[in-house]
Amino acid sequence: MTDKPNLLFLMTDQHRWDALGCVRPEVSTPNLDALAARGIHFDQAVCQNPQCVASRYSLTTGLYPSQVGVRNNNQAIHHDQDLPVPTIFQRLQQAGYLTIGCGKTHWYMGQFDGRDTLPAVRSTRGFDWRYLGRMAGGNESEPGAVYYSDEAPEQMSWMKEYELKVGPRSGGESFAGYMGRTSPFSGDGMREHWLTTKAIESLRRAQNRDQPWHVYLSFDYPHAPLAVPREFEDLYCLDEIPDVSRPPPDLHRHYNMWHSDEIVDSWRALPEREQRQIWKRYFALCSYVDAQFGRILTYLHETGQEENTLVVFTSDHGESLGERDRFSKYSLYDASVRVPLIVAGHGVPPQARGTKDSRPAELVDLVPTFLEAAGERIPDELPGESLLGPSYRLGSYAEFHSHGYDEILWAPNLMWRTTDWKLILFYPGNLDVLRRNPNLIQGELYDLRHDPDEYINLYDHPNVRDIQHKLTRDLLVQLSINASHFPRHASYSYNRPRS
Repeated sequence: MTDKPNLLFLMTDQHRWDALGCVRPEVSTPNLDALAARGIHFDQAVCQNPQCVASRYSLTTGLYPSQVGVRNNNQAIHHDQDLPVPTIFQRLQQAGYLTIGCGKTHWYMGQFDGRDTLPAVRSTRGFDWRYLGRMAGGNESEPGAVYYSDEAPEQMSWMKEYELKVGPRSGGESFAGYMGRTSPFSGDGMREHWLTTKAIESLRRAQNRDQPWHVYLSFDYPHAPLAVPREFEDLYCLDEIPDVSRPPPDLHRHYNMWHSDEIVDSWRALPEREQRQIWKRYFALCSYVDAQFGRILTYLHETGQEENTLVVFTSDHGESLGERDRFSKYSLYDASVRVPLIVAGHGVPPQARGTKDSRPAELVDLVPTFLEAAGERIPDELPGESLLGPSYRLGSYAEFHSHGYDEILWAPNLMWRTTDWKLILFYPGNLDVLRRNPNLIQGELYDLRHDPDEYINLYDHPNVRDIQHKLTRDLLVQLSINASHFPRHASYSYNRPRS
């Protein structure tokens, strides 16, 4: 038998860093809490870009978004030969792993509006077996994949109709999508349950292979629209959901954020009890995905594979649920840019199990972590560091160029975050305007110890000038290092706007 450990990568979409029972007691996530109890919970982790496509390209390649060349949801690298580095799944495949992909990657590899041509053979980017919780075809189709729509057409049809009702151009992130509804299907009739079943069935198929396995199990939830199985919604009582903290009425709305006026106006008009209903359904979906993760973790325990498996859980970015009167991601504030991150099982030192680690951690650390666990060399050009070893990072970096599906890139918004402080530098305009007016760059500086809601901008306060200068210098060093290797020859083209 092989001496390499197995690798399990659990992932959600738009999961707040604090939507875990081990952080907020009102959230029911017993399986992820148990995972944290036998592993390391990195409670200061951040994503590299607070939107889906850019973040997922970053975390699966181990490069920052500007190094990859994908900076928002409207960009994609369509051909493998244009990837600056292999994905982690390709690297593990080359290292002898059986790679099993169950669920969302959000790579957008297809043909868009005639601006690109499909390769002769569509790529799986490193998966041997592939299961997708979507309809066959479209810009996320992959060769040889099994689709949820083929095996559960009724449930898939209902979900597509519901998404159309809440706003086809919003990706579910409309006010109706956040108000949500109770699903007509129980949890075991929905796609996350199906994906988990496929993952477990795949492990049974792989049981007699003399080959280590890597399973990627990735869900769309708790991303809106919030369609919740009733049994998970019934776990929560509205009266036990805390009210959302209110920003000061004179809070300055900085450019480092995007919001929908339609959602904000509707949110402000809601009574507090109905505002809590949104949080209730969001937490209920966190409980639903936790239950699915519990199924595969239980399977590993019952089959004696628990200790020989490294398990990593995280999300691509966070979610604002009314803080600053805004929703969704698309900002560098903590609700949007921080993510849950747990590492447990094989490779975690016994003395570190059950601990909370508050060092700076980033999603680009996942590729080095998996490579170290697999006994593979970590390439020097990767900016991350393994979460299984010591950390030399002084802070955490993130970038944000424009929300969602904008055709024009804004000037970059850049973040440098330590445990105690956060610096954000931004310019309210696009790249062409920035070239002509570089002296108009603005900044935000927050004391996270005393102002965790990030309401008081200290950027121009004379008493913290030294801190501002140090953080700015550290950010410039980070940018210099980022630019030293990449991008190389990466080419990308714009994805089509949603229709």
